[in-house]
Amino acid sequence: MARALIVAMVLAALPVTAAQAADEVSTTDRLKDRREVAAGDRAYAVGFQDGGWYANGWHITGEMGGIWAPPLKLADGVWFGVDDQWVGPATRFTSGRGYVRYELPAINGVKMTRTDFVPDGVRGALFGLTLTGSGTHTVKVDVHSELLTAYPWTSSQGHPTASDNGQDAVTAGDGVLTFSDGPLTAFAGSDTAAVGVETGPGHRGPRTGIVCADGNQSLPSGCDDGPVGRGTGGQLRYQVNLDQPTTLWFAVAATREDLRRALANPDEALRDKYLARTKLHQRSRVSLPGNRTLQNAVDYGKQNLADLTQTAENLQLRFVDRGKAYPRPIGALDRVTFIGAGYPDYPWLFATDGEYTAFAAVALGQFEPIKSHLIALQQVSDRLNAKSGKVAHEIVTDGSVYFGANTDPGNTDESVKFPSAVALVWRWSGDNRFLNRLYDFSRRATRYVVDNLDADKDGWPEGLGNVEREGMGEEKLDNTVYLIRGLTDLAAMAEFKRDRATLRWAAGLADRLRGAFDRTWWSAATNQYGDSLDAGNRPIVQQHWTGVTPMEIGLAPRAHADAALDVRESDCFSGFAPFNLGMFHTGCTGGPEGKGERTVFSLNTAIKAVADGEYGRAESQRRYTDANAAGVVDEQPGALPEILPSPDQNRNIDRCWTCRSMFMQAWGHYGTAWPVIAQQLGVRPSVGERRLDVVANVGADEYIAGNSIRLGERDTVAVRALQDDRIYETRVTYRGERVRMLRIGATVPRRPKRVWLDGERVRRPQVRRTNQGIEVVVRVPGRVQGRHLVTVET
Repeated sequence: MARALIVAMVLAALPVTAAQAADEVSTTDRLKDRREVAAGDRAYAVGFQDGGWYANGWHITGEMGGIWAPPLKLADGVWFGVDDQWVGPATRFTSGRGYVRYELPAINGVKMTRTDFVPDGVRGALFGLTLTGSGTHTVKVDVHSELLTAYPWTSSQGHPTASDNGQDAVTAGDGVLTFSDGPLTAFAGSDTAAVGVETGPGHRGPRTGIVCADGNQSLPSGCDDGPVGRGTGGQLRYQVNLDQPTTLWFAVAATREDLRRALANPDEALRDKYLARTKLHQRSRVSLPGNRTLQNAVDYGKQNLADLTQTAENLQLRFVDRGKAYPRPIGALDRVTFIGAGYPDYPWLFATDGEYTAFAAVALGQFEPIKSHLIALQQVSDRLNAKSGKVAHEIVTDGSVYFGANTDPGNTDESVKFPSAVALVWRWSGDNRFLNRLYDFSRRATRYVVDNLDADKDGWPEGLGNVEREGMGEEKLDNTVYLIRGLTDLAAMAEFKRDRATLRWAAGLADRLRGAFDRTWWSAATNQYGDSLDAGNRPIVQQHWTGVTPMEIGLAPRAHADAALDVRESDCFSGFAPFNLGMFHTGCTGGPEGKGERTVFSLNTAIKAVADGEYGRAESQRRYTDANAAGVVDEQPGALPEILPSPDQNRNIDRCWTCRSMFMQAWGHYGTAWPVIAQQLGVRPSVGERRLDVVANVGADEYIAGNSIRLGERDTVAVRALQDDRIYETRVTYRGERVRMLRIGATVPRRPKRVWLDGERVRRPQVRRTNQGIEVVVRVPGRVQGRHLVTVET
């Protein structure tokens, strides 16, 4: 069977609109201005949706796109031609499960599509040109190399810098182009025998190789290269007979072995890729009849996290001190797997990003990558910081640690969030070995902050938090909030571990800080919590997004929570038409200079959505979940970006080649997957302790459902929740063996009149008042497997 037919069989059944459940999502709008990525776990290719490969990104000026096998960039791109004409630009772009596809204009009666994907486990990318027509034609493929490492960056002040990038060389033999720059190599070729070859400078398809200087304000399509480009090129030509549709597969890889593996059976590799991504899609399937946009955004999140999951090997750990140093390595790590922060400029290991992304990862059943991510953070941090407990901030795929050594002033929040991330993953995965592995580091991370970053011993930690702005007090709100949560989660893990000393210390300190929190941090004059404290322990309100964190974790009393969250919904703090409706980084009159930062970040918006969910504010929550859901069509269809269209920052597709934010960012899915699965469906597992609570919280006359929500290695739970007049139903189907205690219920606005479990009247349900409302819960007696229904009449 012809390769093109196999590709067609894999792809033909896929729908093409977001309304058809996110198998594929397409666009035809401004394709040359929109970036895209095809990714595997060892490589990725960032290009543009018209099929072009323009310069973009700023960590290494203009070089963050192209074909990467971390920590190495291989090439700026590949270009196809048929006979004497170059192919493209594309007329339609499609994102699928593990692949992207371009519909291309015909040449000499030959119809064409191009499919890009990256097989997992291979340090190389595949590009398949499918041709339909008649006769024999020549296909030519240009490759322009750019061999350089992920660090150093252009902005590095110590040597070496990206400007020291060497000149690439190219040779050809046996139908393979070989590029080299000292020890760095890349290889390019096809599964079809070449009939011609050229090498030399250029070879960028129809492009002339326009070099843009740093500071140039052109759109990416105006730039082919930046100031540090030292690549070279080559072209391979092939004869194709179109008696039947044919796909020419072409690969760019880091080694000859990776090239061989990529080209061994591309059709089977594409099928395997699609099936693997479909398996991820099948987990945590939600049905939101009243909000299909959010439903699709949850589905897209599964693919975003998978696209950002990377593995790097042989990391040479060195502290580069924010680009000011380049010492000898202090050690090495053989291999790390992690969920990268974002494409194209943040595709590496971060602490704070991963700690937020963990909530989306567990809700979507992607336990393995987030467990590996947290383990990698512990390994790097302990080697970098001599087991002090401090969590490193930013680790590039070559092992360069940009920020997060003991000598750095922050980020304090990353150390205090670490125990919560570990506890979260343990509760959902039930992996006690994972808990055992990271428990000691979680304890040391918390002790490091309490023992070393509280000079005045008032309980409020010092140092930088997530907001890195001048003019704030030494004690930051988010550090305090996450410390209280971290102590609480550490105490829970200590109780399970029977570590009584840590349990007493962590629980006792958490209770003391919780008791003093509101009277210290609340500002009655502004109806907000202070972003930081001044020298007299008085709140400083600068309107940063971190002011919402007390509500995010349910720490604030109800009256203060409602007041603070209401203020955040004004035009001063959140977006408005024609912009995205999410939450600004800083309110309009906030910040050290009082000018505000009216920029909508997907993370800020996620924090607000989660905070509303913690207090049962369904209508408000929908505004912010929908704001993030709307963002997935901003650049690559289905990709949630770092920054959404804002009064102070226009859309990425209107911005210059080096001044764009990430077009795909992981942590924003904290504001899509988590609110639906953990808050609305109410899934609250503690699989390691063999417990599962499902307490749904649905709006008026609403029906929502979730299926195949992963618990532990193999267990799943399905939830269907509805509210009809004064009747609340929560139907739970548990399949598995790990859970021994199952409790089911609903959050309602008033005390219940009657409660039933599986049709039998429950005389004494558990009823308690929470931030969300009145929680009515029933424990399932005896066997918990199978289907159970709790009905609450109010």
